This record gives sequence, structure tokens and C-alpha cells, in this order.
Amino acid sequence: MKNTAKLLLYCPDRPGILAEVTDFITVNKGNIIYLDQHVDRVENVFFMRIEWELEHFLVPPEKIEDYFATLYAQKYRMSFRLYFADKKPRMAIFVSKLSHCLFDLLARYTAGEWHVEIPLIISNHTDLQPVAERFGIPFHHFEITRENKAEQEVRERELLAQHGVNFIVLARYMQVVSEEMIAAYPNRIINIHHSFLPAFVGAKPYHAAFERGVKIIGATSHYVTTELDAGPIIEQDVVRITHKDEIEDLLNKGKDLEKIVLSRAVRKHIERKVLVYKNKTVIFN
Repeated sequence: MKNTAKLLLYCPDRPGILAEVTDFITVNKGNIIYLDQHVDRVENVFFMRIEWELEHFLVPPEKIEDYFATLYAQKYRMSFRLYFADKKPRMAIFVSKLSHCLFDLLARYTAGEWHVEIPLIISNHTDLQPVAERFGIPFHHFEITRENKAEQEVRERELLAQHGVNFIVLARYMQVVSEEMIAAYPNRIINIHHSFLPAFVGAKPYHAAFERGVKIIGATSHYVTTELDAGPIIEQDVVRITHKDEIEDLLNKGKDLEKIVLSRAVRKHIERKVLVYKNKTVIFN
């Protein structure tokens, strides 16, 4: 696979931005293989994702960020991120006891669907350690109580740093992540939950939904912020429910939906197709 550069940016909209960015690439003999853009007319903000091949690019990879910041980012007041295809993201998975999302993530990983590394799995229980061992991924248990939560999270962050983890996936991890962890991985912690919140809160939302006779259930995957389950949304989906569905049907349909929605969100993050602006996301095709 040829190495490519992926550039995601946003800035106040004005004429000439697209032409200048593409010109920077083409005059330096870069071959553009992807370009997508969007203008938020309400906010007057320009968003873009562009990817180009580096095989004949005249600017060395280690200099591209500095060049672009000096020549364009300052001029157009851009916020941007630059990624390279030959550098695999490193993903840590946090789990508790439910296994459906973990199995789906690891199946896709071992099948080679994702350009990512998973150096470790972290859990506050030992129930899913056999799953990690089956897939050959190191499993780390951190028992968490109200008294030791802060201390254990410090140890977790140290472990993540040792393994060079870039982002975290909460695969039905039943703990509230601290502000310190969120600050260490801003817009890089992906969560999944049923879309009943806040209408059906508590330990058994599907049971509550069943009692209300809902016709649709859903799932939402989002980045974690300090406001619980209110971070920028990456992916959502729904499935129909009828009067013929029993509670077990709701639970099974909900699990299927959760793992599909989470995997879609993880894929988009790995492929660098998510751009966060304020508390919303721009998802590039």
C-alpha cells in the first residue's frame, strides 16, 4: 500500500481556500486521491478532508505539517490535523462483562478489516479475560471501587502511554470515565449506548422500553465528553419493533445494533473521516 497523507481542516469560509490547498499539493507533485468538503452556512465554516500520495511528493513527510501551518493555517485561521497511512492507530478496548461489542471488534480486527493495532484490553472485571486470550491480546484487570477509582485510572493512563495508545473504545464499559482521562484523550474516546437515554434510564432500559411498547429502538456511538452521553455523535441507527417482539427479542436486536453502530464509528475514526467542530461532527464519505 502506498503511503499517503490525510489532511482534515476547518476554518472561517472565504474564497480561495480549496484552490490554495490543492495547489500546495499539486505543485509539490502530490497525487490527490480523495477530496471532500462542506460549508456550514450558519456558522460560515469551511470543512475539508484531502488525501494524497507521497511517493513523488517534494516535501518530506516530517516537514509537511510545518510547511502547511506556516503557509496556510495562519493565513486562513485553520485548525487542522495531519495523518499518514503508514502509521497505524493504536486502539485500547475497555470492557466490563458484556461481550457482544468486544467479540465484534476483535472479529473485524483479526479479519484484517481495519488498519489498526490493538495492544491491550482493559477491564474492571475478569469475566472477558478468556475472550482476550482467545484472540491473543493482553488483558489487564483493574478492579475499581469508589475509593480507588482515581488511583486506578492513573495506573490505566500510565499503561496506555507505555503502549502508545492513540484512542480508546468503550465496548460496553460500565464505568464513568473521569475528566482526567477525557482530557488525556480529547475526542479520542468512543462510546456506545442505547438511544433510549434519557427517556429510559437505569439498569434495564430495554425492559422499560418493552413496557412502553416502543416501535423503534436505537443505538448511538459518540466521543466521550465530561457531560455524560452528550459528546459529538459519530454514528446512529435504529431497528423496528412490533407487538410480536418479546423482551428477549429487544435485547438481541439491541445488542446487534450496538455492535454494528460501534464498529461503524470505530472504522470512521480509524480511516480519519471524522472532524469534530464544537459538539458536532462532520463525517466525510
